[in-house]
Amino acid sequence: MAAPQAAHVVEKVIGHDDNAITAQDVSNFPDAGESDRMNALVWMGKNKVEIAQVPKPKIVEDRDVILKVTGSTVCGSDLHLLHGSILQLFKGDILGHEFCGVAELVGRQVHNVRVGKRYVASFQIACGDCFYCKKGQSSQCEKTNANAMINAMYGGRTAGGQAEYVRVPFGDVNLLELPDDVPDEKGLYLSDVLATSYHCVKDTGVQKGDSVAIFGAGPVGHMAGVFALDSGAKKIIFVDTEPRLSSIKTRIPQKYTSQVEVIDFKTVSSGITNSKTVVSQLKELCDNRGPDVALECAAGEYAKGWLHWLEIATGAETDTSEIVNEMIESVHSFGRCGITGVYVGYRGIRFIGNGQAPVHMYWKDLLAAIQNKDLDPLQMVSHRVRLEDLDKVYYMFDNKEENMHKVFVETKFSAPAAQGSPPLTRY
Repeated sequence: MAAPQAAHVVEKVIGHDDNAITAQDVSNFPDAGESDRMNALVWMGKNKVEIAQVPKPKIVEDRDVILKVTGSTVCGSDLHLLHGSILQLFKGDILGHEFCGVAELVGRQVHNVRVGKRYVASFQIACGDCFYCKKGQSSQCEKTNANAMINAMYGGRTAGGQAEYVRVPFGDVNLLELPDDVPDEKGLYLSDVLATSYHCVKDTGVQKGDSVAIFGAGPVGHMAGVFALDSGAKKIIFVDTEPRLSSIKTRIPQKYTSQVEVIDFKTVSSGITNSKTVVSQLKELCDNRGPDVALECAAGEYAKGWLHWLEIATGAETDTSEIVNEMIESVHSFGRCGITGVYVGYRGIRFIGNGQAPVHMYWKDLLAAIQNKDLDPLQMVSHRVRLEDLDKVYYMFDNKEENMHKVFVETKFSAPAAQGSPPLTRY
């Protein structure tokens, strides 16, 4: 039995929490005919996605907003979905959790969203009223996830934005208006990647003078490096492989390039050995003690050793501890490790389970930084593509073809490309 279907059986046994106050398990809408359909990227099974014609979303509850999507992207988390690693994913589910657009329809209890205005959506669904939401910790909303297992493991969720239209529950809470001087190509990334990387740095407590090892030089690692340097870190060291390492050197703002080091994990040994390893290289680069901070920005499903590769391939495990082990061994005593899971530490190392970034806590400040030109999200955007080509882009992104770093996905509703945006590539 495939993992998502097995999880569904377990969920039926466990049951749904009774705390959900919004309808989230809405994946299919009534079909009113051809004029009521749209293009969307759908999951068709493990390692298979395709563009399909599906019914447009409808207002289900009074606090819903229907957004006409003008921009979305592809995230490393989407690859977990592609690979069938996420619980309760079914054939035909619309993918995508980072998107922006124009308000098309507004529920009658939504008073701060106006039809025709531009908004970016949080990648979580938050109620805005519970204990955690009132503290700005929207990723742990107590009232917006009916799935007991997912709620325990991941908190709230938002999906379905790799489409021409999307329903946003609690639109009065989960949409942030984009000002005219912030184009979609910059505002879009407030939905997830900017908040996620910023949260990783702030929650782990990167301080002035710190040396920071960043495991993963993709968009989250890239921006975590920028935010760490903005916070006063004296050095950042990216651990990844080519072509990402060469790419990151050209993408980091020029004022920081002298503070960036890289380690290609494929060129060193691993495990118990007298040869050079990621751990020994990190210690050598950091006064033979190791970095002050290690940040995990790669996810855990990318195995290095053959045993973990086999276990992941056969479904025996969904994540591997190899990166976390390297983080533990590399930081000096009383160092800090910022990771997305929950692990038991030793040697006085501080483990910070960053979890999902509480987008609502950060997105206004990040938006202001974009407006003030202190933050340029386009430094991580490598490709501009069409929604119609997104199924092909998924496979290219997964295989790291064309040095694909972060994409902007346009729809037929998108505005002309903003200055500095990559040219449109068709596939």
